[in-house]
Amino acid sequence: MLLDLVNLPTAENSVIRLHPSDNVAVARVPVAAGTQLRVQDAGVAVLDYIPAGHKLALRAIAPGEMVRRYGQAIGRAKTAIEPGQHIHTHNLSFEELAMEYEFPAGEAAVPERKQAPAFLGYVREDGRVGTRNYIAVVAASNCAAHTAEMAARSFEGETLPPNVDGVVAFPHGDGCGHTPGPDTEQLRRTFGGVLAHPNVSAALIVGLGCETNQIDHYLGKGAPRSARLAGLTLQESGGTRATVEAARREIRRFIEQAAAERRTEVPASRIVLGLNCGGSDSFSGITANPALGHCSDLLAELGGTPVLGETPEVVGAEHLLVRRARNRAVAERLLAFIAGYKDYLGRFGASFDHNPSPGNKEGGLSNILEKSLGAVAKAGTSRMIEVVDYAEPLTSPGFVFMNTPGYDPVSLTGLAAGGCNLICFTTGRGSAIGFPTVPVIKIASNSNTYRRMTDNMDINGGAIADGEKTVQQVGQEIFDRMLEVASGRLTCAERMGHQEFVPWRIGPVM
Repeated sequence: MLLDLVNLPTAENSVIRLHPSDNVAVARVPVAAGTQLRVQDAGVAVLDYIPAGHKLALRAIAPGEMVRRYGQAIGRAKTAIEPGQHIHTHNLSFEELAMEYEFPAGEAAVPERKQAPAFLGYVREDGRVGTRNYIAVVAASNCAAHTAEMAARSFEGETLPPNVDGVVAFPHGDGCGHTPGPDTEQLRRTFGGVLAHPNVSAALIVGLGCETNQIDHYLGKGAPRSARLAGLTLQESGGTRATVEAARREIRRFIEQAAAERRTEVPASRIVLGLNCGGSDSFSGITANPALGHCSDLLAELGGTPVLGETPEVVGAEHLLVRRARNRAVAERLLAFIAGYKDYLGRFGASFDHNPSPGNKEGGLSNILEKSLGAVAKAGTSRMIEVVDYAEPLTSPGFVFMNTPGYDPVSLTGLAAGGCNLICFTTGRGSAIGFPTVPVIKIASNSNTYRRMTDNMDINGGAIADGEKTVQQVGQEIFDRMLEVASGRLTCAERMGHQEFVPWRIGPVM
């Protein structure tokens, strides 16, 4: 369990010990060599300069001994480590640990959807609820990406009806040269989820005409176009300019439809909340992630659906999720996705420990074990009800895990395609990412990043490390902001116009 951080020491006593069994502490502020610290009544003389967010030894650690943070193993000491020494990649080794799993013995109940509290959303025909009301222009392949962008951008500067959030393009680099089978199936699943997303009033798919990702897959060959979906190809429409003009006619029809749609009061249990982190630092697992985890638990208790992604970033912490699974089959599916991802990496001679970026390490995260143990805190403590593959439809109430990469734009694309109508994103180093049709709430793990990137940060989780707020208080702040954003309040990413969209290509380029 994370300790209550509201009474954290300040400058004169500047480290955080997260669990009684930890043999390391984390520097809340930079700590100079020679500083005398007291950690839970024990004196520690600091031997090295310790940057903020980095670890120092609380006692002597022998070569090969496990180093522990969060009460969990994060690797072995490469050499003898003295009390007060800096612990990082130079003296901490990574290894894939042999986990002992506590599988659930029975079957836990699926949460019931509660009717309060509420937000104002767009109720769709299938019962899902949108938090936004966009017209989407989706390129079927890279060959049509420029044309799709031209069509969407042609509406910039026009005054749209007040309840139409915009006309947005989905350009990308895929859609052709795919192999049949899982690669093409995943691509189609992703695009299908984007086209039929609850935040999308209507969508237009634009193809070249000869690509692997044929628009007829989405429209139905020979079937009449529905009132919410249309398709065009450059080859049939007569080239770029003619396709843009044809697209504009379809989009104007869609705008008229969307103008008649209204927000109505709906229960918060209809929120499907993507949980993601990027540009993480050592504070992420102390402040922003557990605060988001508290919000996640509040939503799951209501019967809403918090969704954790980023499969590489649960490695080393998967045993904590296994014991929370609704039943053994759910736990086994999580482990199967991790094993499959390991095989996927093995094709390229890669390791899960290649995940932490240079920025992660500069922020104090030494390896993937340490990063994962902090990352899973975003999902709180509630039961894991379901495990789904990338971009699979999200239909179950309660906490769900989705198999996605750790790379932020690819992970967000899978979460959104699955049906997340809102995303919360924690960051330590700083991130500006958004998504074309889904609002992204950005939560800073430290106050320096919050103040430095005011254009991009919505909530300051750093107030926890500063001793100003508790994890629960910031978690409630995130929950309250989530309801406001779901009802129409803009996020920083929306105001800045961030609209990243990157599908996960798992096959070769033909």
